[in-house]
Amino acid sequence: MVRSEAVSVADEGAAIAGDLVLPPGARKVVLFAHGSGSSRHSPRNRSVAAALQDAGLGTLLMDLLTEREEGRDAMTGEHRFDIELLAGRVVAAVDWLGSRPDTADLPVGLFGASTGAAAALAGAAERPERVQAVVSRGGRPDLAGGALRLVRAPVLLIVGGDDPEVLRLNQEAADLLPVPHRVHIVPGATHLFEEPGALDEVAEEARDWFLGAGR
Repeated sequence: MVRSEAVSVADEGAAIAGDLVLPPGARKVVLFAHGSGSSRHSPRNRSVAAALQDAGLGTLLMDLLTEREEGRDAMTGEHRFDIELLAGRVVAAVDWLGSRPDTADLPVGLFGASTGAAAALAGAAERPERVQAVVSRGGRPDLAGGALRLVRAPVLLIVGGDDPEVLRLNQEAADLLPVPHRVHIVPGATHLFEEPGALDEVAEEARDWFLGAGR
């Protein structure tokens, strides 16, 4: 029976909300790091998460900001590019998974979208012993900066073919990765992968990457 649980992860006094789903016999758990202006309720990431769950992978969809921080960010934009803060929340969630009896022994994958991709990569660099694979959807891996050279998990960068600036940034970031990696272009897709079949392709590529750990 699939277990679904609303959870809270503590990070330096902040309580970060999340939704944990564990299919029977889950082999891995994938933590979703959302970008600015998004949340664990993102229909795109929930669609990808459902495909991963169908493949026997656990998922943890997290808000990287508290409600108060989200409200302030909506007015000032001060948190959305604070990769150090966002990566710290990813690391806190990875550590939290390691503290639970039902997830402590499960390898962790990270799925990041937009600025959440940079947070995922920076988090992977900080927890190389726990993070087994990273996937970015329409992400900004370039914002991870020097952390790119410290990543030890294989990385899949998924970009829309009609999202040229983000594609360029992903290709440049890929050149800095010292690990097995691939840039997968979804033909005809724009930044949000709203075109018919685009998100299905994202889900399939992510599923295969996590199941194979990049091999």
